[in-house]
Amino acid sequence: METGSVVSADGTEISYRRFGQGPAVVLVHGSMLAAQDLTELAEALAGDCTAYVPDRRGRGRSGPHGPRFGIDREVEDLQALLKGTGASRVFGLSSGALIALRTALRTPAVERIALYEPPLSVDGSVPVGWAPRYHREIAAGRTVSALVTALKGLRVDPVFAKVPRFALMPLLKLALRLQRPKGDDVPLAELVPTMAADLMLVAELADTTNDYAAVEAGVLLLAGGRSPAYFGPALDALTGALPRSSRQTFDKLDHSGPTNDGGPAQVARTLREFFA
Repeated sequence: METGSVVSADGTEISYRRFGQGPAVVLVHGSMLAAQDLTELAEALAGDCTAYVPDRRGRGRSGPHGPRFGIDREVEDLQALLKGTGASRVFGLSSGALIALRTALRTPAVERIALYEPPLSVDGSVPVGWAPRYHREIAAGRTVSALVTALKGLRVDPVFAKVPRFALMPLLKLALRLQRPKGDDVPLAELVPTMAADLMLVAELADTTNDYAAVEAGVLLLAGGRSPAYFGPALDALTGALPRSSRQTFDKLDHSGPTNDGGPAQVARTLREFFA
């Protein structure tokens, strides 16, 4: 693995990790994640391509979100990565999939994108009723409480949905205290506040499905068979809107499927075929 960086349109530095040799592909992580969470996926792809895994702005060695943060800044960051690496293929997970999709809309040079469960809200399909409590807890410096609120609100892991809040609090507090990140890995305690920025993206892009009829890139829509049902309306709507798309479900994976904690080798097999 090697590291590097590019400079986005507003001057913000975006750092990345690089794996392998071959045609370039950029892997864009999702909410409360960083480059470290997609390293096993990158390693699984490294025999066939050069995988670039950035820390999105606001994380790790990348610059801050900045006062004018929104989807435009995220698109500019990815465009800078594409230009700097020569990549024309992108994989995005969750909010990273929103960024990949919007970038493909604005960047004709993008040839193929693979999107794993983008939280594209269709008529309010993505649950955000928990967001005000999360924002209050972040503002008060209650990181563990905010993490519990987000995990229970998102429902991406059934364990967190079922375990009572009072039981989760001490467990996650201990987990955060014992975490020992390696090298440039970003501690979870620093990633929890970044959910606020991703909530902004979800709100900004709500009900924009019709925009993507203009996407020229080939699109692979991916889902986990064990993920929450609320990702379904976006995938259904995009299937109807995108002119060049296909769809695949990994029956035994959930929303974390592409990450180190999921089934990255299985996802990598599909991506290798799609990006070939």
